[in-house]
Amino acid sequence: MTSSPLPRILRRPDDPPYPTFLELFFDLVYIFLISRIAGQLAANPSPGNAARMAVMLLAAWWVWVLTAWLTDLFNPQKPIIQLAVLLCMFGTLVMAVTAPHAFGSHGWVFVLAYFGIHVVRDSVLIPGTRVNRDIQARSIRVFFWFGVTLPLWVAGAFVEGSVRLVLWAVAVLVDLGSARLGWPTPRLGRTELASQIFTGSHLSERHRQIFIIALGELILTIGIQLGLSRFETGPVVACAVAFTGAVVLFHLYFQRVRQLLAPANVSLVERIRPGILTSYCHLVMVAGVVVMSASNTIVIREPFGTASTNLIVLILGGPALFLLGGSLFDLLATGRLLRSRAIAIVVLGAVGPAMVPLSPLLVMAVANSVLLLTLVAEMTLGGTRNVGRAIVIL
Repeated sequence: MTSSPLPRILRRPDDPPYPTFLELFFDLVYIFLISRIAGQLAANPSPGNAARMAVMLLAAWWVWVLTAWLTDLFNPQKPIIQLAVLLCMFGTLVMAVTAPHAFGSHGWVFVLAYFGIHVVRDSVLIPGTRVNRDIQARSIRVFFWFGVTLPLWVAGAFVEGSVRLVLWAVAVLVDLGSARLGWPTPRLGRTELASQIFTGSHLSERHRQIFIIALGELILTIGIQLGLSRFETGPVVACAVAFTGAVVLFHLYFQRVRQLLAPANVSLVERIRPGILTSYCHLVMVAGVVVMSASNTIVIREPFGTASTNLIVLILGGPALFLLGGSLFDLLATGRLLRSRAIAIVVLGAVGPAMVPLSPLLVMAVANSVLLLTLVAEMTLGGTRNVGRAIVIL
């Protein structure tokens, strides 16, 4: 690391690696945030609105990632770190409230909340790490790159329609992409991707937790729609099919992905490159769950009739995104593509045109059947065999 003294707010090697209750408390706000994004997508499943909600999800995900890294590198038992996490949580709550209307009159509120979170975070970390310039430089680089994208976010808040979408899409992609490059900064260089700054077991558990949070929102959506169904046959059957899909997602994730994450007793520090890529893979999986939540809402409300093209894409796209994220993570971890999931993605794409005359409920049943067959194939044909020998990464 460096011969300079370590900042007092830094995690010590002998600190417990497991997440604290405060971190779990922070994650709860994402149930509300995901629900808001999924609800807005269900209200308008058009490609344009899907793109807008994707930008909202990317921004919210980046806040979660940076907060997870914050409590991974710095001691969450310190009062100043706890205060920073709680303020970030409040900012995320504001983002969640404004997300459905961020492309309307509340765009500036979303931008203020998004950047307020980063100002709070770095106003704690930059002064708190001044005794060690190498560690402090990491936070300065991150803050510098938020300054780079700030004009795009602000400009987007003062325009409307597709122009705002383009500006914000570029801004959030730069925010995420700059991490992959190590946040290159004038006079400070970049954070080397080979530098060891992540605690394996802690971030592994954090990624498992945020996926469970996404599944929790999915179950919440099904329960709410069941309560509104008046227990009519069609909606009840749709709820049962949707719940089955959620159960299959749970098993697909925990039968495979969790075994590729660092076990709870791993204390060695992992490299930054796998840490970033793992976050990207989980983003794709969570996006799949969000899309499934939106499609479940629509199908449960109107299970019969003819499914529109947009709805078919939504119903089949959710499982495909989840499988894609899992496949990318598997490839990252083992260097091999899990064949069963690759085949399932191809099948979901291939059956799309044949779904046009079917009802939304039948389309959802087909999508969930593909997921179920994938799970059965992996369990019976040895899809999870020798997973323990896979590369342990983040």
